[in-house]
Amino acid sequence: MTLDDLRSKSLAVTEPLAALAERAGATPNTISLVSMIFALAAGVFYYFSAGEVSLLYLAALMVLLNAAFDAVDGTLARRTGKAEARGDFLDHVIDRYADMAILVGIVLAGYVSEAWGLFAVMGVLLTSYLGTQAQALRLGRLYGGVMGRADRLTLILAATIGNALFPGDLAGLSILGWAVILVTVASHVTALQRIVLIWRRL
Repeated sequence: MTLDDLRSKSLAVTEPLAALAERAGATPNTISLVSMIFALAAGVFYYFSAGEVSLLYLAALMVLLNAAFDAVDGTLARRTGKAEARGDFLDHVIDRYADMAILVGIVLAGYVSEAWGLFAVMGVLLTSYLGTQAQALRLGRLYGGVMGRADRLTLILAATIGNALFPGDLAGLSILGWAVILVTVASHVTALQRIVLIWRRL
């Protein structure tokens, strides 16, 4: 089970936030765009944290806000009856930009080598692609595998705070660096799991 499997149980948190956004007159697409802004800000804070480790706390906050707003936009769309194909498409596009902004910021800051960063980007994009490809093949949106987006963000968030508290190296890499390596391996494993699952369903 991954954290994506707990989406239905997260409504206890997202419903009140969506209700607040609705009263404020926000649209689902606006919430999605704001979530991307938080992700871009996270990437910037990660990049500059190479020279000031305390910026990792701000990066962690931005990752948390990105995750929160990303969860709220869908709930708000359902509450307001504005769930539509365009909104779903925009949400997926923004999620990919957000994922890349966060990862690129970490890699460019030097927490992990560019080679690992490249493989991480490949794994994350392939995993996400397979999830939506299943939907395109009319098999339903696929969230299965050992690491979904919620798991990835949770791991990065925890590693960011851990790295801020303990900035030293552990066996040659920072905590955040090891987290990216774990994300890389788990993402490619997830991609393989999804390939097998889609193939069997077809």
